Parts: sequence; C-alpha cells; structure tokens
Amino acid sequence: MSKFGDLKEKSIKELEDIAKQVRQKILDTVSKNGGHLSSTLGATDVIVAMHAVFDAKKNPFIFDVSHQAYAHKLVTDRWNTFDTLRQFGGLSGYTKPKESENDYYMAGHSSTSISLAVGAAKAINLKGEENERIPVAMIGDGSMSAGMVYEAMNELGDRKYPAIIILNDNEMSIASPIGALSRILSQSMASPFYQKFKAKTKEMLESLPQGATYLAKRFEESFHLITPGILFEELGLEYIGPIDGHNIASLKETFILAKKMKRPVIIHVQTTKGKGYELAEGVGKEHWHGVGAFDVTTGKSEKKSALKASTTIFSEMMVELADKDEKVVGVTAAMPSGTGMSAVMEKYPKRFWDVAIAEQHAVTSMGSLAKEGFKPFCALYSTFLQRGYDQVIHDICLMNLGVAFAIDRAGIVGEDGETHQGVFDISYLRAIPNMTIFAPSSDTTMKLAMEFAKDFPTPCAFRYPRGAFFSQDADATPYELGKSHTIQEGSDVLLIGYGNGVGRAIQTDQLLDIEPTILDLRFVKPLDRERLIALSKTHKKWFVFSDSAKIGGVGSAILECLSEEKIQDVQVKTFEYEDKFITHGNTKLVEESLNILPEQLAKRINKALVR
Repeated sequence: MSKFGDLKEKSIKELEDIAKQVRQKILDTVSKNGGHLSSTLGATDVIVAMHAVFDAKKNPFIFDVSHQAYAHKLVTDRWNTFDTLRQFGGLSGYTKPKESENDYYMAGHSSTSISLAVGAAKAINLKGEENERIPVAMIGDGSMSAGMVYEAMNELGDRKYPAIIILNDNEMSIASPIGALSRILSQSMASPFYQKFKAKTKEMLESLPQGATYLAKRFEESFHLITPGILFEELGLEYIGPIDGHNIASLKETFILAKKMKRPVIIHVQTTKGKGYELAEGVGKEHWHGVGAFDVTTGKSEKKSALKASTTIFSEMMVELADKDEKVVGVTAAMPSGTGMSAVMEKYPKRFWDVAIAEQHAVTSMGSLAKEGFKPFCALYSTFLQRGYDQVIHDICLMNLGVAFAIDRAGIVGEDGETHQGVFDISYLRAIPNMTIFAPSSDTTMKLAMEFAKDFPTPCAFRYPRGAFFSQDADATPYELGKSHTIQEGSDVLLIGYGNGVGRAIQTDQLLDIEPTILDLRFVKPLDRERLIALSKTHKKWFVFSDSAKIGGVGSAILECLSEEKIQDVQVKTFEYEDKFITHGNTKLVEESLNILPEQLAKRINKALVR
C-alpha cells in the first residue's frame, strides 16, 4: 500500500510535494546505505508523473538498468522498508518482481527496456488487452549507445504496437545543438493541436498527385530536420519532446496525450542529474552516480579502507605499461572511472577509448587493433563481459588474436546483488579454444600478471576483485604460462587458491588445526598439470578456494585433470559458489550466508579431516 495513496487522484501541487518528500527520503537513505544517487534524484519527477497517469500493477513499468527507480519503490509499497535499501535481506537497489507486484521485471544491465517493452506489447496484443494496458519504459540517454536499443526500436516502429518509451536525457543532451527553436517546436509537438495538424497533413499528402506528394513530403522532412526527433520518426516512432523533466504538469499532460495515441511514442524528457541536492546537481559529477555512505551536509564520504583497491593497482600499472610501450592500447565500455581506465585515457587519449555502453563493439574493435600489431587491454566488469561473449569467441579467439581481457569486479560485489555478481567469467571463458585464463592474488602479483598479459601473443583474461585483495603477499615470482606457485609447504592436506581465493586460503589456514600446503594455482587454463600430478602422490585431500561459480569453475577444471590422468585416490572439495544467483548486501554478510568466511571454512575443513 502506497504511503501517498493513488497518485492519479492528486493535484499538481500535491504531486510536486510528494516528489520533494521522495527526494528527501532518497537522500537520507542513500547517505546512510550508499547506492545510486544522481540518476534517481533526476528521475523522481518523471516517475511521480508516470504514476499519476498509469497504473503500475496493470501497465508494465520497465526501467532500463533500474538504478533510477528508487522513487518508483517509494510511491508504491516500500516507503516503510526503504531504509533497508541494498542491505542484506532488505530491498534491492534495482527493480525486483519478488519484492513487489509493482515491479514488472528484474533489471541491472542497460539497454534492455525497449526490447522488454516490445515483448510486453506483443503479449498485450495477443491477449486483446490493448485498450486496457500499455507498456511504459524509461531509458536513459547513456543506454541509447547500445545496439540492442535500435534493434528493438526498429521492430517496434515497423509493427506499430502501442508503447510509450520515455527517453530520460540527463547528460548527453540530445537536443543541445538545436537550441531554442527546437525547444519551442518540440513543446508545440506535445500539444493536441500539433498531433491533429500532423494527422490532417498526412491525410492531405495521401490525397495529392504523386509529384505533389513527393514535394510535400520533402517539405515535411525538412521541417523535422530542425527537431531532435528525426531519428525516431525515421524508425517509425512518434516523437514528442524535449519536455522539461521537472515540470510535473507538463509531464502529466504529455503522458495522457501519448496514452491516447495508441501508437509507439518516444517522449524525450530532459532532467538534471542530482536534482534537489545541490552538491550532486548537473553534469561532470560522475562520482555522485553511485556512492557509499556520506555526510549530507558536506558531501564527504565515510573513511575507506587504507588498503589499495585492485582497480587502483590496475590503473597505475596500465599507465606504466603505456609509458613503456606505445603499442599498448585499451578500451572500456562506459566505465572509465570504475575500471580504472580514466587515468591512462587522460594521458593517452588517442590510444585508450571509452566506447559507451557497447561491450560487443568494444571487444570486436580491439580484435582489429591486435591484428594490426597493437596490444589491446579490454577492461570490463565480469558481469558486463557477459554481454560481449559471442564477440570474445567469434572475433577474438577464433582468430587467436592477442587481446587481454582485464576482468574487474570478479567475485561477490556486495550491494549491487544478483545482476552484478562477477561469478561466471571462469565458467564461460574456460570453454573457449585459444583462451588463456589466469589471476593475480595480491598487489604485487597483479603487476606481474599484467606484465605477462602485455607480452602474451594470443587471447588471455585475468580477473581481480572489487576492493583490495585478501592477500598482501609480496611474492615477486614472474608469471610463467601454466605454472603455479607454492606459498607454503606443509602436511598432506592441500589448499589450492585461485585469484582472491589465495588470500581466503591463507586466512583459513591460520584457523586450522594443521599446517597444510598452500598452492597459488595462478592459471586455470592451462593448469599446471605437472605440479598437480606430483602433489596427488603426497597430498590426498585437496580444498579449492576461488570466488567463482562451482559449475565449470576451478574445482571442475582440477577434477577434469585428475580424471584424465586416471588419478582416483585424491578427494577434492571446492568452496566455490553453488548453482544459484547470489543476493545483495554487505559482502561479509553475503559470504557468511554462503558459509565461506575463513572461520566457517576452517570448521568445514577440520570436520572433513576428522571424518
């Protein structure tokens, strides 16, 4: 039940007051819990207006990425539980149907909303419910850089299913080159008069002789050239905008009009990121997009760990490699700051690129650079590399090209939850021929791994966690293809760590009743088969530590090796993630729920050894 009741019954003044209350609630909660701030503050008025016209339980509300949907949660049924946002066991930071019947779809990755709207429109058509329901999708201008959006618009414009697409323009300012004339024309387009005039004009054109029709059509097209809607019109979609995304009266009027049109409509709204919180307002303030806890008055973040994040190590080393070798180039997809590529992009803007939300393009474009003799680093989050999987296979590995994939946010990422956990990269990359896969386990080995990747001639991928490595081991042994590294010689029990799992193994070792041998596997493809075979003769109980999915993961690779070598007397237990999506929340609480904290693992191992 909504705290505010039915927004369709509220006056404009009441809706404006509700928007202010919602913004304040978002600010208070995000300052304590962290989360997405500037985008959701900017979208608040639009979302309030959406609920003032449409019923979310009946009409599919589809939020692209859905990180901007906090206001949607607050005006539906989650005001009283909103203080649990992104906390373990609490509300998700994204839309989630299991959380509320007002959430149509689960989201977390970008550029999916229009495809979902097309699918919903088809279902509504098949059910004969077009007079009662219409999909309403909100998509940010940044998400418009992905090709999937245009595939969806192309079909929607062709089939003409009724659907409303709200383009939330909060940064790129699609209309900015057009100026005041465009705004005047576009505001006029939102009026019933303009829509009637356009319909009458179309009827008139169809009744004219062929030659006159052509001339009139050219005149109409030239008129549209001075508006920002020509692209959408050419795709067969009606275009209204740009509309002031903070004028609730105008928004409501426009949504009512679009609802009556019974056609696919793009409504272009212009909003200000961070609206209502002066410190975060406007463009050029990327750090306010996603934030940790902070002081509302000063805007200063709470103190962070003194340990250096693996992304920072990557950033510094990327600059160092680029300084030494002009053939080193790189790409990221809309995450220059998040992946640590921003520093090297600033220093070498002609060699390092942000291609926007286009992972497929990012991967394939690096293939050509590798073919031309350059050394590309493709820096993507684990969860986003999934979107370029076909390109990794078809455009990189099939050609056996030397692209290095730097996989950030590998393992549990905490509060972002199911859609962002970086758990599948080992499983989905290990199956690809020509792909070499390895992982650093500390700051020092991160640098060594990158040096190895820089000189490696064929496709390779290395993964590293969000935040700092568990291990601060300063081992400086260079990486050698398919070779592991022994950290500790001990009893006949073997702890095998991979990547950040090495640090977890070391922490667990300190709580055991025995002193085991600890192996930093380093490479999961190819495995150090020679070393594993030798260890199988002296160590009969193996425990595997890796922040990755169990199916197709590190333990699976080791078991395959033992099976192929016909080694049957070694017991292997892997502590990788079970076959289910991992919830959101504080990382330590999530790990505790998965029974993989060092103290929990030590108990499991001690119990297994006694048995």
